[in-house]
This record gives sequence, structure tokens and C-alpha cells, in this order.
Amino acid sequence: MAQDYDPTQPETFESPHRVFHDLRARCPLARSDAFDGFWMLTRYADIVEVLRDPDNFITSVRNVVPGSSTTGRRPPLHLDPPDHTPYRKALERALGRGRVAALEPAIKRHAESLIGAFVEKGEGDFVQEVSSPLPALVFAEWMGLTEPQTGRLWLAARDYVKAFEAFDKDLVVSTGEKLAELAREVLADRRANPRDPKVDPTSSLLASTDADGTPFPEHLLAGCVRQVLVVGLVAPSILFASVVAHFARHPETLALLRADPWLVPAAMEEFFRLYTPYRGFARTSRTEIEMHGRMIRPGEPIALAYAAANRDDTVFPDPDEFRLDRPNISDHLAFGMGPHRCVGMPVARLELTHALRVFVDKVQSVEIIGEIGMSNMPEVGPVAMPVRVRAR
Repeated sequence: MAQDYDPTQPETFESPHRVFHDLRARCPLARSDAFDGFWMLTRYADIVEVLRDPDNFITSVRNVVPGSSTTGRRPPLHLDPPDHTPYRKALERALGRGRVAALEPAIKRHAESLIGAFVEKGEGDFVQEVSSPLPALVFAEWMGLTEPQTGRLWLAARDYVKAFEAFDKDLVVSTGEKLAELAREVLADRRANPRDPKVDPTSSLLASTDADGTPFPEHLLAGCVRQVLVVGLVAPSILFASVVAHFARHPETLALLRADPWLVPAAMEEFFRLYTPYRGFARTSRTEIEMHGRMIRPGEPIALAYAAANRDDTVFPDPDEFRLDRPNISDHLAFGMGPHRCVGMPVARLELTHALRVFVDKVQSVEIIGEIGMSNMPEVGPVAMPVRVRAR
């Protein structure tokens, strides 16, 4: 079977969305030979159909493209309901409204520090100097990590993501072990020094049980903490870089937000839609199903291109345009949908909204001064971006 989509081809900032537009029109269920083969859905309605049927479309076989069987099972993403539910509830307990609000001063402080230093310098790689370390610092605050642990987290997560995107399984194992070591270290400390489960996610996991009242198995506990350590570091970095690239291409948007900072939350929601950083979250079907005249067999990976769905013009008119007045903006799939919807969504929204506020407040103009380095699957967006900024 000839492949319809090749994610290994070099990409520019705009090219993935042109490809998604083409696939939505002519081949909404695309086949790729990359990464051992997978299907990919690009239309909003098809992806929603899959997300609304977690009984048939499961994550326990394949949950991301590319995948790697060399890494251990990490709940809640690697488990299906109802097995995943106690892990998710344990994390949600440490993500209550009060806990997220308590992170706000630290988020502001880190955004001010990183963006302020970058603006004072005037130019550099925005990803490496701002958008990548920011989520690491924010997650370290939530996880209660020490300063040395925070540094290890950022470096290990950065290297792990690079290895995963290169589909280098040996490197995934070696860098993943650094994250696993950090997870074990945090677990050991919280056992010896328990913290409030409503504040500390690791303590919440340790205090929780499965549906039978049994404490979580050690290997799944470690896998869950490891997943938490890395999952929130990638998407915010890519998304924030995409927003800055947008400002370079559309200075009128930056001027609009600078003139009226009250528009920032609405703008951030539109940026979530416009620059959704995921195309590789995946499901497999328990049953043989036919979609768009093609047969998908049980166990075959189906990538859900959220980035493509959020530019589907049957749902979002003028999908490639930045618009503050979209009446259905809350329908975007940037955080997924259903039982596996992003558990860290409240932190991501707060983090990126404050980062955008600080950037708008401090920057008069931004210019891209070199080639943008683009991510591979499962993400889509900048992982390296040299820019020059002019302070207000």
C-alpha cells in the first residue's frame, strides 16, 4: 500500500498545516510507513468520534506515534478506563483550584526572569533560553523539586524528547533512565517525608489506592511519576515558541495585545487552537473498523492529529487566521477530550497566559533571524528558533 503521509520529510513553520489541509480534503484517513506504520486522522469529526469511544479506541496498546516498547508502562496515559482512573484522580487532587492558584506567583517570577533576561540580551534561541526552561521551572514548583533536581529534570527531559523524536530507542532507554532515577528519588523522599496530598502529586499517588483498595504497584507508581515529570515540559515550550513566531509574522497581533492587555486570555485560547503542538497521540481499535473506505485492523496505531483537527474549516471558519471572536473557541482539541484529556490543563493555561502577558509587556517587536528548527512527531512546532527582540 502506497503511503499518503511521510512525517520524516523536512518541515518549515507553515508546511505541516499545508499538508494537513491537503489530507483533510483528499485523504482524511492517511496511511504512513514511518515508525513501523500507522494511520492518521486529520478531520475534527473523526477525531472526536474516536475520543468519545474509549471503550473501543484504547491507549493501552499504543498511545503515541512514534512509540517505543523499550519504556515501561506509565499511567494514567498507558492504561484504559477504569484502570487509569485512580491514577488520574490522584493527580487531579494535587491540581485543585487552590493549588493551581498558589503556583501563580512562581509562574510570574519565572516568566519575568527568563523573558526579562532574554529581552535585555536582545537575541538568541527563544526555545532554549525561554520557552523550554519555563515549563520545567513551573513543573518543578508543582512537584516540589529541589533546585538541583530541577536542573536535572530539564536536561533529562530535553534529551529524552530529542531521542524520542529521532526514534532512537537506545537513546530513549538511556535518557529515560535518568528520568526514572529522578522519579525513584522523589518517591523515596515522599515516603520518608510525606506532604499534603492536595499539594504534592507524588504524595497524592502514594496515599491513593486502586478500585480494590490496594496501594498502587511500585513499578506503576514510578512510571506515573516519571510521566508527570516529562509530559508537561514539551507542549508548552513548542506552543510558546509558535506564538512568538506568529508575532514575528503578524506584528499587528502583538500591537493589538500591547494596546489592550485584557485581550491576552482570549488570545491565548485562540493560540491553543491555531498552534496546537500535537499530531501523534494515538489509539488502537479493539475491533476491525472501516473509515473512509479503508479497513483498520485491531492493534494498528491511529494517530490523532489534533493540530489538523483544530484547523478544520468545517468547525472553525478561516482556520488559518487568528481571530479573537470565535464563538466556538472552547471546542478546540488542544488538550484532547474524554478520559485522557490533559490532566495538567489548568497549569498549562495559567503558565502560558502569564508568559504571554510578560512578553507583550516587555517586547515592542520580534524578528526571526535564522532557520526555525521543527520538531518531529509526535509534536509539531519549533524546537529551535533564533529571534531578535526590541524592548518596549
